[in-house]
Amino acid sequence: MTDSTKHKGLRRQLLIQLKDKGISDNRVLAAMEKVPRHFFMDSGLNDFAYVDKAYPIGADQTISQPYTVGFQTQLLELEKGDKVLEIGTGSGYQTAVLLAFGNLKIYTIERQNELFKKTSILFKKLNLHPKKVVFGDGYKGLKESGPFQAILVTAGAPSVPKELLSQLTIGGRLVIPVGDKEQIMTRYLRKGEKDFDRESFGEFRFVPMLKNRN
Repeated sequence: MTDSTKHKGLRRQLLIQLKDKGISDNRVLAAMEKVPRHFFMDSGLNDFAYVDKAYPIGADQTISQPYTVGFQTQLLELEKGDKVLEIGTGSGYQTAVLLAFGNLKIYTIERQNELFKKTSILFKKLNLHPKKVVFGDGYKGLKESGPFQAILVTAGAPSVPKELLSQLTIGGRLVIPVGDKEQIMTRYLRKGEKDFDRESFGEFRFVPMLKNRN
């Protein structure tokens, strides 16, 4: 796999667009600049890797639009040493962006077995090392590895899974798109054992969050 001068130039142009759209966290932008998005897409889509759009990756799933990746990552307000749980490994692109921060502990869950196998192989090929890559039900989270300072859901959930809220530390943040056909990007901040603040950040469209699916 090659990350050419052309790819790097296209990536820098994409980042300018993301800044114009409101992605202002320099750590997020720096992480996204490090990650070659074309590594996580079908080779036939190579020419579109740095277009700010979502594209299919198989198993009826998509690689998220770069703006969405930047927006969700920014909402997490990540801090050095945070333990982060990603629900929906998908192509692995969002995972790679989180790993590019260099000072986070990343755990990721994928429900689709086809994507889980494909992405696990890709991570090894790219020398990417999340703490855990799990084939499992994202609705249940990863209690045995928690609690987490941040949980990121990369699929649309009809409602907020209570298991995910319970796996946040006090002060932890859950970023999740909530809704059916269209979702509202929502951030939950855990302030106490049963006390959560909720903020909404506009409409997005995601593939649905899956459970009981192989």
